[in-house]
Amino acid sequence: MANGDAVPKILPKGGGGGEVKKKNGQANGRTRRALGDIGNIVTGPAVGAKPQTKVSHPITRRSAAQLIAKGQEPVQKNKTKPLVTKGVAARKVGVPAKAEAIKKDYVKAKAGTISGICPEEDVKTIEKIPLKERKAACGLSNKPRSQIVDIDAADIDNHLAGVEYVEDIYKFYKLTEDENRPCDYMDSQPEINDRVRAILVDWLIEAHKRFELRPESLYLTVNIMDRFLSEEPVPRRELQLLCISSMLIASKYEEIWAPEQVNDFLTITDNAYVRDQILLMEKVILGKLEWYLTVPTPYVFLVRYIKAAVPSDQEMENMTFFLAELGLMNYTTVISYCPSKIAASAVYAARSTLNRSPRWTDTLKHHTGYTEDQLRECAKQLVSFHFGAAENKLKAVYRKFSSPDRCAVALLPPARDVHIGSS
Repeated sequence: MANGDAVPKILPKGGGGGEVKKKNGQANGRTRRALGDIGNIVTGPAVGAKPQTKVSHPITRRSAAQLIAKGQEPVQKNKTKPLVTKGVAARKVGVPAKAEAIKKDYVKAKAGTISGICPEEDVKTIEKIPLKERKAACGLSNKPRSQIVDIDAADIDNHLAGVEYVEDIYKFYKLTEDENRPCDYMDSQPEINDRVRAILVDWLIEAHKRFELRPESLYLTVNIMDRFLSEEPVPRRELQLLCISSMLIASKYEEIWAPEQVNDFLTITDNAYVRDQILLMEKVILGKLEWYLTVPTPYVFLVRYIKAAVPSDQEMENMTFFLAELGLMNYTTVISYCPSKIAASAVYAARSTLNRSPRWTDTLKHHTGYTEDQLRECAKQLVSFHFGAAENKLKAVYRKFSSPDRCAVALLPPARDVHIGSS
């Protein structure tokens, strides 16, 4: 060919390949034999092989006895002992042991791991074993196989849903979520404690609601604030400046229509700062975080896990977000648990509060990667925050989710029992 590519040669049938076969035969040190049929039955002895009796059927007790009577040794390819061996041994130790041994052999025979046929009397013995016990021996049960719901089936034609990539995306989120978590920074912050942080987050929730921002902006704002506090000591007089600068960054990243002017953020601080201070703090934060803002916050997992909590509705969704935001205000929860566990625990606690049965499904376990036992402690914390929400002086979350447009989920009684179980 003009391009110099090699063209494979097509050899005619029955010719042109003799030399190759000869070389192969010499290389193997023996003459190769063609397959007799699909069962690979050789019609004659191979070169150098000892003659042996050809057997084209399984070795059973009857056929083995016939071969031995003729002075021939039966060939058993499968090294597992014949089915009848255990049956004979069982007869010597009594009927119960016999039934147990035969039951095991019956399971093996059914699985194809033993080469043999159950004698008629052994089959009758097996039939006397209760069906439930036989099913248990075979690893079967009366329970139906667990069904994992395809939660993306309805979005197959929605190109924005990214159905082809969503599973891989969330696997990546789970792998990287610990890389962008704040560390325990209270010891390095001389002017901040858990209560002060809770006040800041409560104020942020109020500001977020006033600006009517997207939920993801709130979670990213708190993530930016906590990560910065993990890296840099901040005096108390600049904490509110840190909050509004973090929200400005999150809004620019998440919102389609971000607040148009920095002055919008100045008004909610009663002009405690000036425009240049906000811009300077914004620059300092981005430099300290190395401009890394694509992080899996609890919200990222919440939207996926709520979708997996089929069937889901507005009440279930609002209850989950209510509990998650209560956890967002608590420093210990944010530091102790990764974002995916907080999100999964919020779903579990919400299902418990709304008495959804089962509390945890195979679909949720599949998509979250968590069992009920792994979520119990975090879910208990979230429910305890619900118990104290009405009496807490910081009521931003409680007021937000007491409104009718949030299904007034904050007014519902908290879950009395967050326990391990399917009911």
